[in-house]
Amino acid sequence: MNIQIFGRKKSSATKKAERFFSERRIKFHSVDLDEKKMSRGELESIISGVGDKEDLIDKESKLYKSKFAYLSFDITEELLTNQEMIRLPVVRNGRKATVGADCQDVWKKWINEDK
Repeated sequence: MNIQIFGRKKSSATKKAERFFSERRIKFHSVDLDEKKMSRGELESIISGVGDKEDLIDKESKLYKSKFAYLSFDITEELLTNQEMIRLPVVRNGRKATVGADCQDVWKKWINEDK
């Protein structure tokens, strides 16, 4: 299992995902999006793992509400440029990915598949 968690240090959702894997003694690699942005390849890999790139948009973010809520835009390009609009945490396990902290059932399934 190769778990990678994209989030922010101050994000409670990111901390929740990190705690989930820590409690199960699963090693993971954290990426703080405030320090290191996602590359195009990482973002495209996550989009293919999630399935619907709309799921990656945090529709509660200030930026989305103020600028993008009523516009048509290229999601991939805008998420690359405005990573503060990504819903957190993004958890990746190889080619599989989830968005948001409410994905514990999927994470448990990954753990069981790895055994």
